[in-house]
Amino acid sequence: MKFFHHTLRLNTQSLNPSGGSTSIIDLTPQLHALIAQANIQQGSITITSQHTTAAITINENEPRLLLDLQRFLARLVPPEAEYAHNDIEARGMPDEPRNAHAHIAAMLLGATTTLGITDGRLALGQYQSVLFVELDGPRARSIAVQISGIASAINAA
Repeated sequence: MKFFHHTLRLNTQSLNPSGGSTSIIDLTPQLHALIAQANIQQGSITITSQHTTAAITINENEPRLLLDLQRFLARLVPPEAEYAHNDIEARGMPDEPRNAHAHIAAMLLGATTTLGITDGRLALGQYQSVLFVELDGPRARSIAVQISGIASAINAA
């Protein structure tokens, strides 16, 4: 059994032309590259957002669907609604952002996903991608990736 850990670092940008705080980034190509680097043929991969205002999910990376997701989250957890967390004066943190909506949306979407690795590839369906959902950006972000499994017999380390 072999174990490999890597931290992906990225800077998020808004998908919203009016400057909204949500963006969605397809991590799938980077994850395939890490699996190849780790030389894992059969095993599992765990991807974890290291932030409370960002999420990891699996879905189709189709621009109009991603726009629908952004709009849905804005309706479900509106940024302009009243949240106790946004009373930064009462919290004694006057320099903090008013971002309760992003925390709540991240809890709904989830921070971690684990997938199988089969024949050196993510065990995803035809239209599935691993997506990082920025809910309070743009920001610098970190994503922990833990890969474990059996290495290829060729070049096994």
